[in-house]
Amino acid sequence: MRIISSVEEGRRTILSRAPLEVEQIPLGVRETTFRTFGKELTPEEAVSRVIRDVREDGDNAIRYYNSAFDNSQPEELIVSLEEMQAARESVHAEVVEALQYAAKRITEFHEQQLRSIGLNFQVNGLGQMTRPLQRVGIYVPGTAAPLPSTALMCAIPARIAGVEEVYIASPTLEDGSISPIKLVAAEIAGVDAIFKVGGAQAIAALAYGTESIPKVDKIYGPGGLFVTIAKQAVYGDVGVDAIYGPTETVIIADESGDPDLIAADLLAQAEHDRLASPILLTPSRNLAEKVRAAVKIQLLDLERAKIAEEAFENRGGCILVNDIEQAIELANEYAPEHLCLVVENPTAWVTKVKNAGGVFLGETSPEAVGDYTAGPSHTMPTGGSAKWSSPLGVGDFLKTISVVNIPPAEAEELARMASIIARAEGLTAHAASVERRIQGR
Repeated sequence: MRIISSVEEGRRTILSRAPLEVEQIPLGVRETTFRTFGKELTPEEAVSRVIRDVREDGDNAIRYYNSAFDNSQPEELIVSLEEMQAARESVHAEVVEALQYAAKRITEFHEQQLRSIGLNFQVNGLGQMTRPLQRVGIYVPGTAAPLPSTALMCAIPARIAGVEEVYIASPTLEDGSISPIKLVAAEIAGVDAIFKVGGAQAIAALAYGTESIPKVDKIYGPGGLFVTIAKQAVYGDVGVDAIYGPTETVIIADESGDPDLIAADLLAQAEHDRLASPILLTPSRNLAEKVRAAVKIQLLDLERAKIAEEAFENRGGCILVNDIEQAIELANEYAPEHLCLVVENPTAWVTKVKNAGGVFLGETSPEAVGDYTAGPSHTMPTGGSAKWSSPLGVGDFLKTISVVNIPPAEAEELARMASIIARAEGLTAHAASVERRIQGR
């Protein structure tokens, strides 16, 4: 883990945000793209082709791209009742219990969130109605790491909001199956159906519908580069929740922090992705050195050590700051997905936080617990978007409808003022519409 002594250098390096360039795409992905399309295509060009083909050829295109990209050829695109039963029987009871425990926590949090949202009101004839979306699609990535937690974290808020139909799309293993633990999590979350399709073809299928997959109103969930580009491409034809990038964690720590725990928390994020950002901000060089040593030792025991090492090399490390005040300032500039305050009296410092997807206070609140059992959704803004957006929640599955019911006593004055503005804008038909009501009184 590199240690950077200059804050300005830290801004230029670790805290700078660079887009994912084509040369960063793994060679295997580029080779698959060339083999599939017969020529070199940019990710945007490849995704455009996939979306076009799924719109035109539906299930046939999905099967083709499932085979080309994932080497998977499931007989049916929808998970059957028999597969669900087999999944229930194969997942260890202890794991099912843990998933149910997490689901209970997630449900309780989002029920409270729903109660805190101003749903319906009407004052002097003006107000709003709040309605849930009717049909949503959730993309749950992951095969080797199946991410059942993402199924819980995205689908449960949808159910709490009152969405009528909730569907999941997931990439499959080479045998055409979806990990049993993901299926069990989806069932616990109350999903209506699960479809065996991953990547850009999944987003296209949810956006436009096929013979087997219904068109949805809005698409949710994280994914890799091709999923992200596809969500951008279909936005407008369908809603999307957000554009998610690689995971980010900033830990602000002082001398009171335990270097072994801080190292473990950084590694927990680094193992996600070689483009993850595990970042430590501290005024203590002594702590920084101890954390660096602990990271080196703990890497030896990790199954995903190579990925974690690359994450530290690419976008991770430590920046030495003057004090905790400056660390908070840097964190607000960076707007991380996760911000962990491992300092004395963290509740006093949290009031200074302006930009973060989630804030985790003290050593008993590690971000890894937030990923699974704390309660708030772990689907959070990345790439600096915490400056203007929020974690996924019940509100993302609701929409408001304005209600205008003007009392007769106020109608003439409102119409007269509207007429003045309409004529100032040059929209005489608008003016005439309201003036006719004045003239008729």
